[in-house]
Amino acid sequence: MATSLIRTLQTSEPRGGPLDSAALRRHGVSSALAHDYVRSGWLARLGRGVFMFAGDVLERDQTLKFLEARIPGFHVAAKNALAWHGFRQSVPHRETLILWGTRKRALPNWFLERFPARYSTAKLFEADLSPDFGLGPLPESPHGPRVSTPERALLEMLSEVGVHQEVGEARGIMESVRQLRSQQLELLLEHCRMVKAIRLCVTWAEELGLPWAPKAREAAGNRMGTRRWVKRLKDGSTLILKP
Repeated sequence: MATSLIRTLQTSEPRGGPLDSAALRRHGVSSALAHDYVRSGWLARLGRGVFMFAGDVLERDQTLKFLEARIPGFHVAAKNALAWHGFRQSVPHRETLILWGTRKRALPNWFLERFPARYSTAKLFEADLSPDFGLGPLPESPHGPRVSTPERALLEMLSEVGVHQEVGEARGIMESVRQLRSQQLELLLEHCRMVKAIRLCVTWAEELGLPWAPKAREAAGNRMGTRRWVKRLKDGSTLILKP
């Protein structure tokens, strides 16, 4: 009976992804039986109530989908999302995942051991903008994890300039973002809470001659402010943005 259950589990659940206790129970596998499967070498325990098939290698996108179902607003964000859309300066030897969500929680150690990542709960947009706006799977991976659209990812990246994001790299990436959906970017700018992100978006777009720059300035409106914006960065340099 126990062997037939694990065989059914192996053919019913996708390989390469985590399994939680709820998924096991759906197949009639109790906590005690799961423990037996771990001892027998059928399953490997990742963490409390989380398992994988022994011998499997966790697949990135399936693992992100697993966390997405458990963390509100969870998505691939900022520079990372832009890279997934094809906007990047270079390909790192080992990519660090930039993940955002709306609830504070620590990413599990078993995940971080396999996928270097950092997680943010920054509130970049006003509450009246749907938290799911500008989020969705990549067009070529309709069943994949949620990723910020280029428009949202751009503002997320700019919000991190001087904190997690190096200035020159951000500007270089932004220079390649020549085609954006102006209507979506305008709505995001209208609901953006961070002056730094708004000013960087408008100022750099104009300096770089990006075709959507006029629409961005119009959408930013009085959110640009009337005084210059000065920010001391972590590396000791100073970022000055005129209105």
